[in-house]
Amino acid sequence: MELRLDGRCIEATPGASLLDLVRELGLDRNCLSERPLAAKIAGEVYTLNYVPVRPKDMEHTVVRRAMADSDGQIRLVSYNDAAGKSAYIRTAQFVIFLALSRLWPEAKAKMHCTVGSAVFMELDKTEDYSVDRLKAEIRSIVDADIPLIRSRISTKQAIEYFSSHGKDDKARLLRWRKAEYFDLYAYGDFCDYYYGEMAPSTGYLSVWDVLDAEGGFLFLLPDDNNPDKVAPYDEMPKYLSVFTEGQRWCELMECENVSDLNELTESGKIRELIRVNEALHEKGYSHIADIVCERGAKVVMLAGPSSSGKTTSAHRLATQLRVHGKQPILMSLDDYYIDRDAIQPGPDGKVDLEHINTLDTDLFKQQLQALLTGEAVELPTFNFKTGRREWRGHSLQLTDATVVIVEGLHGLNPALMPAGLDKNLIFKLYVSPLLPLNLDDHNRIASSYLRLLRRIVRDYETRGSSVQNTISMWDSVRRGEKRWIFPYQENADYTFNSSTLYELPVLKKHIFPLLTAIQPEDECYDDVRGIVKVLNYIEEADVDDEIPPTSLVREFIGGNSFYR
Repeated sequence: MELRLDGRCIEATPGASLLDLVRELGLDRNCLSERPLAAKIAGEVYTLNYVPVRPKDMEHTVVRRAMADSDGQIRLVSYNDAAGKSAYIRTAQFVIFLALSRLWPEAKAKMHCTVGSAVFMELDKTEDYSVDRLKAEIRSIVDADIPLIRSRISTKQAIEYFSSHGKDDKARLLRWRKAEYFDLYAYGDFCDYYYGEMAPSTGYLSVWDVLDAEGGFLFLLPDDNNPDKVAPYDEMPKYLSVFTEGQRWCELMECENVSDLNELTESGKIRELIRVNEALHEKGYSHIADIVCERGAKVVMLAGPSSSGKTTSAHRLATQLRVHGKQPILMSLDDYYIDRDAIQPGPDGKVDLEHINTLDTDLFKQQLQALLTGEAVELPTFNFKTGRREWRGHSLQLTDATVVIVEGLHGLNPALMPAGLDKNLIFKLYVSPLLPLNLDDHNRIASSYLRLLRRIVRDYETRGSSVQNTISMWDSVRRGEKRWIFPYQENADYTFNSSTLYELPVLKKHIFPLLTAIQPEDECYDDVRGIVKVLNYIEEADVDDEIPPTSLVREFIGGNSFYR
């Protein structure tokens, strides 16, 4: 059968893997930035160990489904591709946990969170622990270039294996699995799985480093801008503190992973979880209001990534400020957009609406300065239909009781801050759903995953947008966040964790039928498969009636009283 790898034709020898064909065409590379890590075939990601034409196919004159669906077209993906980066990270997970099992088999290790371009791993360190020993063991496994071949066993066998090897977190999770089979990657007596494709072998893990850290260690990944070098590590103590606090609440509420959550759903105790989560949020907003008033702040700059709940947070904070006798006023940075026809396109010919230069930063700084010195100003309004700024006579002058809450993507960007102001007058608030929930000890649920689910549900429920349309924009949204939001999050005076432990079962009820309707020919099919893989383990909860109308979750599923 003739195949086309990145447009180059080759006759597939029966039994030859994609990796064999890549090497035959001379497409393999030593540098990570150019090296193929996986392949996309008909919208799905495949390991390079995949065999497109098996000997038995020739005997029975059949074509494998992926080959038939793609008509032999194969696209190779590298670290610069999101699918390639994911495969690299999963490969790193396998190598890390294999190294830990060799060195300290009794020590408990757990995926904690992503910190910039590093992954923080929790580890119960033994007396003989040293980061140098860990690095040496990882290097040994990488140098051994162990093939990463996936095998399939029954779910029952997988449960028995993990139970007998003291991995109760995995055994408990698999009891919620609907499929009768389970895939594993194994080497010697070590078995694990990371819910997606990996690189062909451990030798592909060529760019990395390990740093010691309190309570565990940091595994440094390649730099997104230059994958041939390890990314620099920027400490983020505020972020880590908030995430760790979220994990502490997981422990207190006995909901540390998906198995715990499912048991709460099954027993009906998820309703109590909802009430406790909502009480924690209310306490958080109340605490922020206390700090704002104690400092005498007149302006709250509120920022956060997409679908973090910024709008509801602004309203709930305003409510708490009223308890203090304040008169909160909500403003949006969107009203400071410059006219659309005045925005210069980038090198690719496209207009980046998330760029700081799309805002009239000079006007905002001028008006903020004037407001804080007691002057009256006329505020602009941006008309999104015409793409132009309008002046509608909306004037504002602060009183002793006024607190302005300014919500927007660039809220923490120093470019918006006037020089020479009393810092106590401006309170910087960062809102983000830092979900501290794991599938199991070795597989976490990324906060970006929760935000994407929220956005899909909200876009469909309130804006009539399809799953395909939302997912098609997500990579662009994520690039904008990495450039304009995440670099400034440590500037915040306070970080509010807007995640709730109960919302995945709630969102599943709203989203699962939409996701399962996506067909293989849809361009977003592989992205949807990744979402469904996680949701397959989560029990759906029909508890919308328990969620209060002011809940942040209502911003996405509908019924939020702030928008009535």
